[in-house]
Amino acid sequence: QVQLVESGGGLVQAGGSLRLSCAASGITFSNYAMAWYRQAPGKQRDLVARIGSTGNSVYADSVKGRFTISRDNAKNTVYLLMNSLKPEDTAVYYCNRFAGPHDYWGQGTQVTVSS
Repeated sequence: QVQLVESGGGLVQAGGSLRLSCAASGITFSNYAMAWYRQAPGKQRDLVARIGSTGNSVYADSVKGRFTISRDNAKNTVYLLMNSLKPEDTAVYYCNRFAGPHDYWGQGTQVTVSS
């Protein structure tokens, strides 16, 4: 049974940084491209960044140059380093397998950026 546990969110001022972590279990982690998504209040869940099984990464235009996704296959963990945070980055952040299935989502971690 897949489990995804996100952590590392918090309240930060604009321009600050946070590092999110997502620990996965119940899957062969190294076989999957993983991704971070975010959902702001009243909005749909959007893809933020994804990373392939070998480390290649792709970013949404809105975070390119500010966020860095990485993974540690030995720890079954994917990370999201967020720099130069903006108020519009405020959302609940989730991780999941990029290509799905998306029938399970963790609880997410709240990121709030104050201006």
